[in-house]
Amino acid sequence: MSRLRAHPERHAVSRIGWLRAAVLGANDGIVSTASLIVGVAASGADKTSIYVAGAAALVAGAMSMAAGEYVSVSSQADTEKADIARETGELAGQPDFERQELADIYIARGLDEHLAGQVADQLMAHDALGAHARDELGISEVVSARPLQAALTSALTFSAGALMPLLLVTIAPSASLVPIEVAATLLFLAILGALGAWAGGAPPVRSVLRVTFWGALALAATAGIGRLFGTVV
Repeated sequence: MSRLRAHPERHAVSRIGWLRAAVLGANDGIVSTASLIVGVAASGADKTSIYVAGAAALVAGAMSMAAGEYVSVSSQADTEKADIARETGELAGQPDFERQELADIYIARGLDEHLAGQVADQLMAHDALGAHARDELGISEVVSARPLQAALTSALTFSAGALMPLLLVTIAPSASLVPIEVAATLLFLAILGALGAWAGGAPPVRSVLRVTFWGALALAATAGIGRLFGTVV
């Protein structure tokens, strides 16, 4: 008789929280800092001014990303807590209605009425709130909001992303800073897109094209503004 062997299953959805924040932070760090550097450099500014502008963009951007992610994800967490509290009250006051509501969910997923009722009864007996949170509200440990994790991930990845174009300012010749910055930034973005797709289990080509397109657009826009105004920052 053949025996089934236990095997570990790894799904990308378990990484969706930190992966989203990491990709967003690194992408924003690269694009915003490199675009600012290119814009200031195109205006004719000296290297010191370009470096100061880039360093300020790194610090301000990291703090902004952390604050934004924390506030946004905290709002999501507050909503989840409110829904859980409401569901707790409904389970205490209307257990029969909540049991039928759970059974109806399983019927809609393909179970027959009798089996759906049995599943609902057993899950209600085991962990009624957990069953309703997962199957009615769509809240689970895997996808629940984690504000501090999202904030720290965004800040750190933004800083890492912003550091790459900033370091180029120190090593690239002033005369060719803009083309080197543009080429390196697009390369960084392509690598980031491929890594993000790989970590999420998605095809890399579309991700690479998406991030490089918007990065090139941002670089072109800021370079154009720098050329147009020619203001030394």
